[in-house]
Amino acid sequence: MSARPVALAIHGLHVDLGGRPVLDGVDLDVERGELVGLIGPNGAGKTTLVRSVLGLLRPRAGTVRVDGHVVRPRRAGIGYVPQRTEFAWDFPISVEQVVMTGLVARHGLLRRPGVDAWRAVGRALDLVRMTDLRARPVGELSGGQRQRVLVARALVLDPSVLLLDEPFTGLDIPTQDILLELFTGLARQDRAVLMTTHDIVSALYSCDRVALLNRRVVAAGPASELRDPALWTRTFGVAEGSPLMRVLGAA
Repeated sequence: MSARPVALAIHGLHVDLGGRPVLDGVDLDVERGELVGLIGPNGAGKTTLVRSVLGLLRPRAGTVRVDGHVVRPRRAGIGYVPQRTEFAWDFPISVEQVVMTGLVARHGLLRRPGVDAWRAVGRALDLVRMTDLRARPVGELSGGQRQRVLVARALVLDPSVLLLDEPFTGLDIPTQDILLELFTGLARQDRAVLMTTHDIVSALYSCDRVALLNRRVVAAGPASELRDPALWTRTFGVAEGSPLMRVLGAA
């Protein structure tokens, strides 16, 4: 049995949206030091689960705890990296200024950042290897560099849990590989990293564990424990002869 502490604990989570059940008894733990990939079809509840972990949705039943504490909106123990399309990259702002916005929840909009705040920004940029570009306007960055900036913004409060929402969308394979190395390294620095992704093959090869979600967790474990085709057909609602199953067989 693992001796690593559980940073994110989701137990019996039921969430309804518009009177319709979206999550139906989700159970999932993420330990410090591991990268967990969250996989499921569109409409499976991945976004709802992420928003529930952030404390933005009130569950009908169940609990979400971070380091043993029930989550609250904007809790400092959680770092959230949204999809890149959710950020206004044409806004005239530098890399370090974007990272500084991650401290707004702690310091407020009107308080001028002090020395400690700028040191926190510097540490976050070091973690994602973007220090040399700290003064560059974000509109001049590549897709992979933009993703690193969003990760740094999430890390500026030194969270124990890091949530990544589809971080590879629109990126080429080399950039995805570089980011996967970054995410694995961040997990090894005693963080619990939960990543939603549609890149099934990369998740199977790179994540410590993968959780298959379709309203509830169908199965969770390392890739070696998820070879049963029935788990994937139950999750994605496909036949055993589908292209997905052939790809998984090759993987």
